[in-house]
Amino acid sequence: MTQQARRLRARLAALGAVGATALAAAGVQGAAHAADAPLPVVITGEDRVDLSLHSDNGDPTEPQVDLRLDAPGTPFEGDGEVPPVHLGDYTIRIDARGLKGVAKADLPCDADGLVAICSGYDLYAGTDFNRVGGIRLDLADDSEAGDTGKIVVTGEGEGLEFRPLTIDVRVGGPELLNRELSAPDGLKAGEDFELPLGVMNVGGLPAEGTVLRLLGSRGLSFPDSYGNCSSSEVNTGDLLRQRTEVLCTFPDTLDAGTAYTLSRQVRVRTADFALNDIFSYSFRPLEPGEEKTLHRGERRRQGSGPDLALERAGDADPAQYVRYAELDLPKTNSYDLELTGASASGAAGDTAAVEIGFRNNGPAWIGALRSGGEPFSFTVVPPEGSTFTSTPERCTPAGVDGSEPGYICWAPTPLLEDARLTFPFALRVDRVVEGAKGKVALPQWDNPYDSDPANDTAWIVLNAPDAPGDGGAGGSDGGPSAGPSAPGTGDEGGSDGPDSGTNGTNGTSGGAAGGDTDGGLALTGTQGVGLLGGAALLALGLGAGVVAHQRRRARRGGEAAA
Repeated sequence: MTQQARRLRARLAALGAVGATALAAAGVQGAAHAADAPLPVVITGEDRVDLSLHSDNGDPTEPQVDLRLDAPGTPFEGDGEVPPVHLGDYTIRIDARGLKGVAKADLPCDADGLVAICSGYDLYAGTDFNRVGGIRLDLADDSEAGDTGKIVVTGEGEGLEFRPLTIDVRVGGPELLNRELSAPDGLKAGEDFELPLGVMNVGGLPAEGTVLRLLGSRGLSFPDSYGNCSSSEVNTGDLLRQRTEVLCTFPDTLDAGTAYTLSRQVRVRTADFALNDIFSYSFRPLEPGEEKTLHRGERRRQGSGPDLALERAGDADPAQYVRYAELDLPKTNSYDLELTGASASGAAGDTAAVEIGFRNNGPAWIGALRSGGEPFSFTVVPPEGSTFTSTPERCTPAGVDGSEPGYICWAPTPLLEDARLTFPFALRVDRVVEGAKGKVALPQWDNPYDSDPANDTAWIVLNAPDAPGDGGAGGSDGGPSAGPSAPGTGDEGGSDGPDSGTNGTNGTSGGAAGGDTDGGLALTGTQGVGLLGGAALLALGLGAGVVAHQRRRARRGGEAAA
């Protein structure tokens, strides 16, 4: 029983019968519901577990089945105490006796051999607060390929009606591994390449048919069409999830211990803007009846060419087959990040608006697919004698070069090949310093994909001697250039305007991953190296906490192409 349930139960006991009735009338939904009809509760969890004869079946410390109770109502969101939908004793019975001689089961709660009883008192809407426990399954000493068994989970409680759960367990069924991939040599963006794909059934039973899934992130596509395949595209919305998917079905049996290759190599096309895009493929067993329905999904296009087939590969080394087969490519493309500055003039006490521009001149996009959309960072220092009075949302105060007060700003990724961002600042002239300049700069690092590091620095010029000349164009560390600048266009602070470069939906502007751009200091993962080294991070005075937050956020982003 949860601590919250104990508090509620004690409160009801203290109130007595009259108080309990009043509390029920005030909104303890379960008590009111029980007077009319039993509250329907669904026992949820994985309904099938396949145990491999060739692996640890996942992390040995983690359960394969997560049992929860799904109660009706709107799940609670917000702060404070979660309101229950039912208060009253109930029990959940987990009967794993059907696994005797098939597999070992580690059951939660009060277990006696292969039967466990879990008790509870409070129920809440949804499943988040109604976890029963986990079930861990492992091979037994006498487990053999083809063994099957069941776990039956039931529940009972006054005023409750439980829908039971049956978990089917199978040992040594079909287990399909994918032929390992190797990247083609010298591949350039805009070119096609072919890959020899294959599968091996390392399980103990034949697979009665299989499904091949091809997946390419935004910069990859599959130009060939096959009669037993269908395709779908996602080319709008979150750039991290834009992709092309092909599904192919093969009805023939894949014998245990046998390897197969495709009858022809699969051709993959790379776009001109492609850079470190993700290609992956996988085989899985075909479910009964699935061949007739799989290609009828929404927005799927049926292929029209000859069927793709599977052929026996002869002798094969299982070590050349893996569970996950994917490549990041091409790696030879580049992009050009450019910063643009601004100029202003004014007397002491005046306030002026300046805009910093951040753009990608292409030709490659910056997917940051492996890091889940980690942003670029750059620093902005106000000119001498001035103070920033208003800054963009994507900028935060920071020490620059160890001493200068300034700001660090974030440019979100993914960033499209023609992305344009602007960062508007308001600048107050505290005292007039002729020709004062503030520096705008990307961190100095060896970025193998940035084709022109010379424009990674720009200047904010205040009260230039030849005012109203701009002097804000990007340039080297030598100082501002004499000519006028061309700040990037777009909405304020890189917001979701048509030229903002954030979360683009038409494939022509830059994009952010779900709009969450706070945190991280460096572009990592897909780009292979970080924008800021450890020393630079310390110099910015932001501490390790920001980096840890960004890494956690990147991990939550999961596999981008899934």
